[in-house]
Amino acid sequence: MKVHTSFSVVIRLLLWFVMIVGGTVYALISDWHNPLFTNLFFHLVCGIVGIVILKLAFNAAGNGGKELAKGRVGNIPRLETNRLVTTGIFSCMRHPMLFGLMLLPLGWALLIGSPTFITLVAPFEMLFIVVMVTVFEEWEAEQKFGDAYRQYCKNVPMVSFKLQCLKRLFAFKKSII
Repeated sequence: MKVHTSFSVVIRLLLWFVMIVGGTVYALISDWHNPLFTNLFFHLVCGIVGIVILKLAFNAAGNGGKELAKGRVGNIPRLETNRLVTTGIFSCMRHPMLFGLMLLPLGWALLIGSPTFITLVAPFEMLFIVVMVTVFEEWEAEQKFGDAYRQYCKNVPMVSFKLQCLKRLFAFKKSII
């Protein structure tokens, strides 16, 4: 199966991969002699919190992705839209998937129990994600949807910390097994 997607999306996915792998390698090398890194209780607590945060991040990506799929009409590249989506979670915030996935570095850092990743690398990567969304995602959406997107920006924030929006973003969906 051949997957088609835009160059912009491929670059962003590659950056995500490099950040997570590079951050992990850097942090593990930095933490090798850190006493906290060898503390079993620290790893247990961090691991549990990390799993919860990763689950929330993937729920956000899945919930946002399902709604965003409504913006794909016709044969267009994967992870792209050609219709502005303003329904569902996108009525609360403009970038729900990326807001949720911004938690990915922190969840991963906690899961591997790296003090350096938790305190230094993850916050840097989270900030980088915010900049990437602010600069690239916003610009691309404005180029693609023009005045409709500018009006949408006036009415809907990039992210929302309202409880009702967060519940929709991180909602656990029941699956039939």
